[in-house]
Amino acid sequence: MAVKIAQVAQHAGDLDRAQTFYTELLGTQPVGRVDPAGLLFYAVGDTRLMLDLAAPSSVLYLEVTDLPGRVEQLRAHGVVVENEPHVLFEHQDDSLGPAGSAEWQAFVRDSEGNLVGLVEHVTTAT
Repeated sequence: MAVKIAQVAQHAGDLDRAQTFYTELLGTQPVGRVDPAGLLFYAVGDTRLMLDLAAPSSVLYLEVTDLPGRVEQLRAHGVVVENEPHVLFEHQDDSLGPAGSAEWQAFVRDSEGNLVGLVEHVTTAT
């Protein structure tokens, strides 16, 4: 039996502020909101992201394209960049990512103070 991650919870102190941030970051509108429980939902691939007033903070890693450009776009919107795009490691096989690619990462702070990792796999020259 295969197990999939159905949902990830992330802390949000203000759902309206978080909605503005995550709508911009994810490039999509929320799929649901439950008030007064304080829950806001986004579809991220096959996983539901739940922004929750009562959830603890966690670190989300989101796969993006054009990582340097995405970081600059976020910076232009006033997002705090904690760590500039950099190569973390190169994938020799498919165990952690596409073989023959370099894993680039950068870190930003969301509107709620949570750390968000941005990841891009870039094919390396052979």
